[in-house]
Amino acid sequence: MPFKPARYDFPTDPVAHPSAIVSGEKYRFTLLTDGLLRYEWAEDGKFEERASTFAIRRKLAVPDFSVWDRGQGLEIVTKRFHLIYNKEKFSSEGFAVQLKGKITTRWTYGQYVSNLGGTTRTLDGADGRAYLDYRGVLSIDGLAVVDDSKTMLFTQDGWIAPRRSGDRVDGYLFLYGRDYRDAMRAFYAVSGSQPLLPRWALGNWWSRYHPFSRKEYLDLMDHFDADDVPMSVAVLDMDWHLVNIPPGYGSGWTGYTWNKELFPNPPKFLKELNERNLQVTLNVHPADGIRAFEEQYKKVAEYLGYDPKTKQNIPFDCTDRDFMDAYFDIVHHEHEEEGVNFWWVDWQQGNKSRIEGIDPLWVLNHFHFLDNGRDHQRALILSRFGGPGSQRYQIGFSGDTVMTWASLEFQPEFTVTASNIGYGWWSHDIGGHMHGYRDDELTARWVQLGCFSPILRLHSSNNIFNTREPWTYNAEAKSVMEDFMRLRHRLIPYLYTMNARSASGDEPLVQPMYWDYPEVEEAYKFKNQFVFGSQLLVAPITRPRDTATHLGSVKAWLPDKRYVDIFTGVVYDGDRELQFHRPLTGYPVLASEGAIIPLDAAHRPLNGGPNPTALEILLIIGKDGHFELIEDNGKGTLVGDGDFQMIEEDGTESGLDNVKFVYTPISYKQETGVLKIGPTSPEDSVVPKKRDWKVRLLTYTPKEGVQIKAHISFPTTSNKKPKIITLSTTVVDNGTLITVPSFPPESQCIIELGTKGPQLDSLDPSKKIWPILYAANMDYDKKEAIWYTVVANQPVGTRVSRLQNMGLQKELLDAILELMLADSRYAAESLNDDNNERV
Repeated sequence: MPFKPARYDFPTDPVAHPSAIVSGEKYRFTLLTDGLLRYEWAEDGKFEERASTFAIRRKLAVPDFSVWDRGQGLEIVTKRFHLIYNKEKFSSEGFAVQLKGKITTRWTYGQYVSNLGGTTRTLDGADGRAYLDYRGVLSIDGLAVVDDSKTMLFTQDGWIAPRRSGDRVDGYLFLYGRDYRDAMRAFYAVSGSQPLLPRWALGNWWSRYHPFSRKEYLDLMDHFDADDVPMSVAVLDMDWHLVNIPPGYGSGWTGYTWNKELFPNPPKFLKELNERNLQVTLNVHPADGIRAFEEQYKKVAEYLGYDPKTKQNIPFDCTDRDFMDAYFDIVHHEHEEEGVNFWWVDWQQGNKSRIEGIDPLWVLNHFHFLDNGRDHQRALILSRFGGPGSQRYQIGFSGDTVMTWASLEFQPEFTVTASNIGYGWWSHDIGGHMHGYRDDELTARWVQLGCFSPILRLHSSNNIFNTREPWTYNAEAKSVMEDFMRLRHRLIPYLYTMNARSASGDEPLVQPMYWDYPEVEEAYKFKNQFVFGSQLLVAPITRPRDTATHLGSVKAWLPDKRYVDIFTGVVYDGDRELQFHRPLTGYPVLASEGAIIPLDAAHRPLNGGPNPTALEILLIIGKDGHFELIEDNGKGTLVGDGDFQMIEEDGTESGLDNVKFVYTPISYKQETGVLKIGPTSPEDSVVPKKRDWKVRLLTYTPKEGVQIKAHISFPTTSNKKPKIITLSTTVVDNGTLITVPSFPPESQCIIELGTKGPQLDSLDPSKKIWPILYAANMDYDKKEAIWYTVVANQPVGTRVSRLQNMGLQKELLDAILELMLADSRYAAESLNDDNNERV
């Protein structure tokens, strides 16, 4: 190759500042932060300065610390910890650290400490809970260890290297107590942030292990379109290439030659997908190398010095730089020139290579990611987790799970704890992958979870009965699946902003509750519950419906805030545990007072998730709120050495040129009842010149006669006078919908709700209880008795007590009490005279 490919341009800063180092002949401590300590032992006195797969940046700001060298012993103190060391080979007797502050745990070298969980390399074959062999850096005991002694290294010229042999230790000790976010920021500081995903990656992905033909695949995409279900990514599993290969060549898992019987004209087919605004990824299993039946064999053989006439197998060798150059520059680039956008790297052959310590998965993830960004685009791969540091190479493919309720039950927790090791972009096989059984309800619930997962990628095995097309399920499940897939695209404005927040602020999209509530016991108790971005709380339903009530349920905990279910509009008091009950069409997704959630206003957004022409804001009144919507022009040009792209403090994207980010502030002031939108800045053509807006006031009905007005002001340079408009409102099931006329993005729209300090509606729970009772499978007379108890002209406490003593099935009683006790304001209000009327 005549030039150094961009995939070797890997900027690191692995050598720590000398002032941060305390060392002796065979030991070395590096104070990376006041709570992150690197500790090394080298029998030969040679310490490691190269970047590792985990630690790529060690030159951080030197923290305040003190050192006392007492001859036979050494003490190091920061505001977070006190280290004592005897200068001998590390041992539990000679190396100890005491935490300072609220948590005063004492750790000795080699000691096991509790851990809040991390992740694993793959869920292949998992039927329910799987062992998480990569522990995170958070612990209720306040400290955690990352052993970096055996990981792969990067050389200064961008290539890979093993560790030195010999007796040596290279570890990192996180000592942050329960300051979990500080611990995670330290993790990202030394290991690298999550890159910014392309906007289209946040939409719906289609994948199925099936030998599609060109016509079958395009018909499938057109069927989604006809059903008003948007898509973003078209995945082709391994049957895109030849799998029935000539005898003597081994298995058909590895392949790079298109199956022309299925795809007679691959470039035309890829263009047809791109014309539908779909990005395309191909599955690749590279383990068997390049074999003589491949169309590209001759080029690869000649480049690597093989005689093509011998038809000798060219083995996969991730430790051979020449092979990797041919692998990318010949094999993969030719397909990318035809229209392939990125690769699904499906490595399943373990962590061994020709050189001890070199893990093929790490090599593939690292160079595939950097290579994908070579043509001035935002890089993306789909691959497996390799270990700490893998967050630099989104997106993670979690593996082939078994299709059971047990697998669904584990997946939210699995996604949540991955954030404890910085890994925020898991892509699961939504619906599960293999074996299992047909269960329409299970698949629908899995799609709902997918809607509120980092990535929504439908997938299934090659069993002829195992499908993911919504129209192959019963009418109820089909409707739910399609509705939540549409919702996923409607959420892209919110998701893309969270994507930017993740890259710039080291805030994964999915987070455990204890990050915000580290001292609250309940925050640790409900492992499946999670925060989804800055505004939403999700409690997934992962078990079948009750046969009598037809409701799925989940036990959850709400922090000390008032919440609203964004689907039903039901208001819930916080600071308590409770059971949510939902029909298959519902899902517990809540937002607290002051929340602002921007959505694409279209019922059916466009394929690819572009910046929408109309936006809808979900607003929960009751507290002040602020949200800054982030959008860009969809471009992204790598410049210089390239980098793991993230948004810097000045609003630019590191390593990219021609990217234009625009910011639209949306704020709500509770005292005045005023919502402000815009202006968008900087002024640019990134967003439509005029954009329609809707505002959905969840669980709020303006008083009769109150007018809601909008004040639209224009930039002084436009010479336009401000407008005052009375807005039209529509009562909807979960609140009030306000329609705002379009206005230029450089303008500001101030919406006055007409009431100072407006409060959420106090809803009559009987209106929500009626359909539950109506649908319940039970005795009619008992059902009627329950209803008249629910609406009796008695205090709520009395009615609840009567219901509790009626011998009701627990699931039905719990569903009724959830609604009757949701909002304490209802109990405090006087009963209306017409409360006994039938709903």
